[in-house]
Amino acid sequence: MSSGQDNTSTLQSYVDKASGYAQSALGAVTGSNADKNAGQDKKDKAELENDLSHTTAKAGPYTVSASGGVAKDDPNRAAGSWNQTIGSGKEMVGNFVGAEGLRKEGIEQNRQGKGQEAQGQLSDLGSGFVDRAQGAIGGAAAGFTGNKAEEEKRQAQHDAGKAQQRGAEADIQKQA
Repeated sequence: MSSGQDNTSTLQSYVDKASGYAQSALGAVTGSNADKNAGQDKKDKAELENDLSHTTAKAGPYTVSASGGVAKDDPNRAAGSWNQTIGSGKEMVGNFVGAEGLRKEGIEQNRQGKGQEAQGQLSDLGSGFVDRAQGAIGGAAAGFTGNKAEEEKRQAQHDAGKAQQRGAEADIQKQA
């Protein structure tokens, strides 16, 4: 679980980058190399924060985000991938032995597997987004009321949602 000290937020990285640009611009206008350098340092740090925010590790159907959230893939993702593999195998064997029916069956199973995997990825993206938003909003409300236990629970929800979303994004990017 992440703490308030972890800057792995995409939004925070954008804010920091904008601040860096502003400080660099101020340094350019005033002729202050110190401000220009500090602004560049902020921009560089923001780029690293943004990269860290999108970092994930996959182990089978599980994804771990840089913030410590863990999420399990929607079952349709693995089942769809399996159907694609079996379908491709049937298509290959059908081509090899000249069995047109087996070849067509493989093509259809592969197509269905792609759809099934995409459905699972969309489900994970949507669920991850909802959990991140609910966790962030609930965490802010809990922080405002001083309820530390609820704040930690909501941070864990946010982190798990982030892992779920980033895991689906990583798989989608791999396929592109």
